Amino acid sequence: MKNRFDLIVFDWDGTLINTIDWIVHCLQRAGEHYGFLTPEPQAAKDVIGLCIDNAVAALYPEGDAEIQKKIVKLYSQTYFSKQLSQDDFFPGVYPMLVQLKESGYQLAVATGKTRAGLIAALAATGTKDMFDITRCADETASKPNPRMLHEIMQYVQTTPDHTLMVGDSIHDMQMARNANVPSIGVVCGANSEDSLRQYHPLLCLQQPTELLTHFLR
Repeated sequence: MKNRFDLIVFDWDGTLINTIDWIVHCLQRAGEHYGFLTPEPQAAKDVIGLCIDNAVAALYPEGDAEIQKKIVKLYSQTYFSKQLSQDDFFPGVYPMLVQLKESGYQLAVATGKTRAGLIAALAATGTKDMFDITRCADETASKPNPRMLHEIMQYVQTTPDHTLMVGDSIHDMQMARNANVPSIGVVCGANSEDSLRQYHPLLCLQQPTELLTHFLR
């Protein structure tokens, strides 16, 4: 795979950074606050990757639009109450990004986070300059719509066959398939290897840093 791809697009939460359990906690607490039964952890994980409005609507469908809006607001307040840092990356992720960048790959992020959320995350982890372009769910279509990937590829002027999507959720895999972009799944985040393999990724890795075996060695 070393010479196959020019652009590597990463999901953020659960792919590069170990935040899935914290997101689940925040989604559960926000719903509980408004009187809803606590969703099972996997049910909460299954909506991670969608934009937050769609995630809350899927997790709490019995709530009307106003209540869902309040849940979104409380979720965001709770999520931002925890200060993240580079230490929250999965082991070896920051050096991996440096090595990929120095090896000439173009790097991008396609995330269900809001722009404000990603700006804060990039600043907290010191990775703003690692990526050629980032796209967030509140400025384009939510996964699994392929628009994020189309916009990223257009910006860096490359094609689907030279682009790789790396993600931990079925929404990442679906988005890649919808964009005709090859994908690699990582099983350290929201969804299991069996769930990811339904979308025929090239590989399923235990950790994102295993990419280096295929791209630099």
